[in-house]
Amino acid sequence: MKRFRSLPIDVWMEPLLIVVGLVGYIVWYTHTTLTETEQAALQWSSLRLTIYDHIQLTVVSTVIVVVIAIPAGIALTRPSLRRLNPIAVNIANVGQAAPAVGLLVLFTFWLGTGFKTAVVGLVVYAILPILQNTIVGLRQVDQRTVEASRGIGYSGMRTLVQVELPLAVPVILNGVRTALVILVGTATLSTFIGANSLGTLITTGVTLFLPKLLVSGAILVALLALTIDWLGRLFELFATPKGIS
Repeated sequence: MKRFRSLPIDVWMEPLLIVVGLVGYIVWYTHTTLTETEQAALQWSSLRLTIYDHIQLTVVSTVIVVVIAIPAGIALTRPSLRRLNPIAVNIANVGQAAPAVGLLVLFTFWLGTGFKTAVVGLVVYAILPILQNTIVGLRQVDQRTVEASRGIGYSGMRTLVQVELPLAVPVILNGVRTALVILVGTATLSTFIGANSLGTLITTGVTLFLPKLLVSGAILVALLALTIDWLGRLFELFATPKGIS
């Protein structure tokens, strides 16, 4: 309870902005005149499926990135593989340096269109923050602490699990939260390769010159990104061991 009361003020400000933004959008939506196409796309029965598809795309991509990037980051901080660190980071950096749309389109030549291709493209695009933060988080652990744990008889694996990873948790989770926000925004581009997402509202609004549909898509993506960022921040705060900031 004490920890709950000591949460920083910015943790409370973000949900306030989300609520204000959502209420403002609902008020605007209920008082504006929509075309038949806009009504069909924004009615709840259709919109909830679009939101679900966007969240599914983001979550699946994030899980895969975490499963790949964190173990890879751990491996690259071990003495036997440390020399490969610059090569791995540079390869991951290529994925993020490339334009997201171009990356997704390139994968369609290999995998075709649809959900699977979008996931692969998003994973490549978002792997760098988690990989880099895992490496940085483990590197910043005081080596005297590691040596002390080995000195009292801890094995290398036990030292990693009980000493190094807990101390690196804040930095690693910050990377995961960054990747999540990147994926929420980038997932809108999946509509160009046949995967449904909130980007469908935006592209339809642009193609058919329906500004209200375009604005709705943009607002909903922004609110979703803020919500996921806030949830990630809460998880980061509560998952960080006490005494580590």
